[in-house]
Order: sequence, then C-alpha cells, then structure tokens
Amino acid sequence: MQQLSKRSPLLSLPGAVPAEGVDEGVAAHYGDLFREQRALADGTGFVDLSHRGVVTVTGDDRLSWLHLLLTQHVSELPAGQATEALILSAHGHIEHALYLVDDGETVWAHVEPGTQDALIAYLESMKFFYRVEVADRTDEFAVVHLPAGSIAEVPEGVVVRETAHGRDLFLPRTELESYAERSGPAIGILAYEALRVEAHRPRLGFETDHRTIPHELGWIGTAVHLQKGCYRGQETVARVQNLGKPPRRLVFLHLDGSEVHLPPHGADIRLADEGPDGRKIGFVTTSVRHHELGPIALALVKRNVPVDARLIADTTAAAQEIVVEP
Repeated sequence: MQQLSKRSPLLSLPGAVPAEGVDEGVAAHYGDLFREQRALADGTGFVDLSHRGVVTVTGDDRLSWLHLLLTQHVSELPAGQATEALILSAHGHIEHALYLVDDGETVWAHVEPGTQDALIAYLESMKFFYRVEVADRTDEFAVVHLPAGSIAEVPEGVVVRETAHGRDLFLPRTELESYAERSGPAIGILAYEALRVEAHRPRLGFETDHRTIPHELGWIGTAVHLQKGCYRGQETVARVQNLGKPPRRLVFLHLDGSEVHLPPHGADIRLADEGPDGRKIGFVTTSVRHHELGPIALALVKRNVPVDARLIADTTAAAQEIVVEP
C-alpha cells in the first residue's frame, strides 16, 4: 500500500512518538498509551488522522453515479447521513473502503493512507457521460476523529461525518494546529486502533488481503447493501449470500497476557492441540494492547475451525470469540 510522505504538524506536540508503516505521518502515541485509550473511551480528546486520503465528488449526478459503483445504496443518501461503502473487483474481492458523507452539494470520503490515487483513477475511468467531478483533497483537508460522547466544538462550516463510534471532521489543514490547541488532549493512532479492534471493526489492508470478500469480515449490512442494483463484484456477493458460506471468517482473540511481544500482522494461527508445527488455519490481522482487556487481536481463520478451539497465534496462546458466524 502506497504511503503518504506528509508529516502531521502535531508530531511536534510534547511526547509525540511517530507511527510506523501505513500510519506513518501521524503520532502512534503521546507518551501514555493506556491513558490515551481511557480518554478516548470516555469521549475526550481527538485523534489526528490527517494521513488518511480525502476524496470529493461533486456534480448533479454524484449520488446516482456512485450508486452504480459502490456496494452501498447511496442514490438517495440524505445530506449529513454517514455511511461506508466498498469497491470490489470483478471477482468480488475488496479493493477500496470509503467512509462517506454528503453535505448536500458534495460527497466527502476518507480512505486508507495512500489509496486515493488508485481510487481516483478508477472513478475517473467510470465517469462516461455523468455530470460528476472527482478531486483529491488530501493536501487541503485533514481528517480528525472525535470519539463518541465528545462535547468538543466543531468549527463552523466544517463537514462532519457522524457515526455511533464518533465524529470524523474534514478539517482544513491550515486549522489543524489551532484546533489541537483548543480541543486536546491529542490521542495517538494506537489508542484509536485498540478501540477499533475491541469493536470488531475491520480495516482495509489489515483485515483484508488480495482475496478477501465482504462476508468474511462482517461488512454485509454495514458497507454492503443486499437490495440494490448491479455493481462490479455483485454476482459473488449474491452467490455467497444465497448459496454458500465464505471460506474464512473474522474472529476476535484474547491473547495470553504473559507474552512480552504481540503477534504481528500476518502471523500464522494454528490449532493449539496440533502445536507450533501444526497446519496453518489463519493469520493475525491486527494485534493491540487494550487498557482493560489486555492483549487482543483480530484474525482471519478458516470457516470450519471449531468456535471453541484453542488457538496459537505465532507462539502466543489465544482464545477466540465469534465475530462472523461460521
């Protein structure tokens, strides 16, 4: 996945430790991971997500046109109502995840860091005769997340995407530092990720690989609407939904807290009864340390793995909870 070279000015705040990998450019934390998690869970502070891509679609046909391309029903999306949607390959594999809101004139979406170029290239190729304009607004706008329950003020005129998990602000980049001064404390991406894993919410590039279909991650219903017209990959979605089961399923793991190291993304999962040399039955997608639950993770395992089976994630013992039914 392409990374952005843009560095957030908030990395100059006291205690800021830069994130690595896909989340490079923002802070992993500001000196106290668990304090930041508790603040976020309590509805205070904000998360700098300014490394994420921002894409807009304008024009009279924007909603009807996007409706043809996305997995979500958006042709009559009310202004101000948040939704999320996917773009699939012809074979139904997940290629893009978009977090959307329409402000009455423009559809705003934030996407994974560095994916906006490929997304825009695809959207541009599908414009045909529709009255739409697609733009990369990443250089102009920074995504800022306010947790659920936050009473922080939203500057006038800022587009807001509000969900059960909090509010995403499309904030002008020129206002990011001043907003941080009056809306702190700043909270790092690791705390945000810990609460995401706790809530079983998948993330493109973490819970997905080149062959992931929406059913495996529980994205049916939230990002995929089953009663809408054709879109690329719909045949696979309908076939699996009506006639079969996905080959894998997302699970939530409680990891052995005595281990010093977390199993990394991609670490093999095996059945505990078969030991560390047993057959691979899945892989870790995201692992985090949670302020209450201890070390936890999301993972993709084969659908037929017994729901009560004891697992080993890399070398760490793990107990699973069902996220997607087998």
